[in-house]
Amino acid sequence: MKYLTVTAAVLFLFIACSEPPKLDSVDPENWASRAALISETDSLEYGKSYLSVYSQIYSYTQHQKYELTAMISLRNVSDTDTIYLLSAEYFDSHGKSVRNYFSSPIYLAPLETTEIIIDQKDVSGGTGANFIIEWKIPAEGCPPPLFEGVMSSMQSSQGISFVTHGVRVE
Repeated sequence: MKYLTVTAAVLFLFIACSEPPKLDSVDPENWASRAALISETDSLEYGKSYLSVYSQIYSYTQHQKYELTAMISLRNVSDTDTIYLLSAEYFDSHGKSVRNYFSSPIYLAPLETTEIIIDQKDVSGGTGANFIIEWKIPAEGCPPPLFEGVMSSMQSSQGISFVTHGVRVE
């Protein structure tokens, strides 16, 4: 019994002393494996989309906030064409850039989806966070990409979730 207690204590200390998970939603390995070279002479159509995101919402009063996890879904809705994402820049409630998720173009194959996850404890965006996503698609008949934000949280027995949709602004 004493051996079991010591083993359990050592295991507990090992888990308690381990490094907490990073709150960095940037996955450079994912973006590096999707790197794409785009020539200025390619006949691609440029576009820019706006997506509202909520890392926090108000609860009861303007002085109490509820933290949310946000999944930013980046989707290629074409079943034949590859598309290219040039940047996905995250801004806070005041319009200040928080981070850009990739510094060079990435590709999405036909019907492919990738995500950006903003951890629940990352409240750097605040209640009015948003993304500007720049992209390029083949000029002939390719539908524009689809961008959605799925916000969710579970606390005790209460859960909340909702979706926002990107809007093309250019």
